[in-house]
Amino acid sequence: MAQTHPLQHALLTHLTTKNLTPTSKWLNEFLSSQRSNIPLPALQKTALFRLQTSDITSTLAHTPLTVFPPNIHDASLQTRTLTGPITVQVLEIEDVGRSRWSQIEAIESAERGETTKGREVVRVVPSEAGDDALDVSGGGTGPFKLLLQDVKGTRVYAFEMESVEGVNGGMAIGAKMVLRNVVVARGVVMMDAGTAMVLGGKIEGMDKMWREGRKDRLRAGIEETR
Repeated sequence: MAQTHPLQHALLTHLTTKNLTPTSKWLNEFLSSQRSNIPLPALQKTALFRLQTSDITSTLAHTPLTVFPPNIHDASLQTRTLTGPITVQVLEIEDVGRSRWSQIEAIESAERGETTKGREVVRVVPSEAGDDALDVSGGGTGPFKLLLQDVKGTRVYAFEMESVEGVNGGMAIGAKMVLRNVVVARGVVMMDAGTAMVLGGKIEGMDKMWREGRKDRLRAGIEETR
């Protein structure tokens, strides 16, 4: 059995504590692309960022306990608890606490460079407020419904039973989360502050496509209910 290099071991240990355990292939390729004199803290920070912005289905290792069970979608199972930790990435976000029309109006206001402060409409200048100034958070408080994907690629809907820090309409597509001791009811994950934690991150291409098509999807949802 090959011996693990001390630097590789230290980096793997650090990433595992962050619930982002990479595959051996990813770790080897990452280390081979870095200069040999980079301090460990800098390597840890870079590796963490790379994994947070990656597609976990191709970068993270898994065990049977760190992914959704094969029968996760079985609606005949009333409730069960998954111990985890299960690392997932966010593929869709829906604010079920707001009407679709109000969300469309918020998007269009942001496109005009406007936001609201109380009842007052305020013009927002992107260069002054940063790149995310016009990012539509929806302005709502939820609850939010998410489409989550585990390391094996299994997709499961999750519903916010109570507010989870970091879960909002402005969170990035591809953001990583970890689930522990989470209840699944008839194939739907029931998230709360004690069982779901946002790790952060973003998959740039997926996030851009999702936001560009968001208004059309909201309109299509309105048409379906007519």
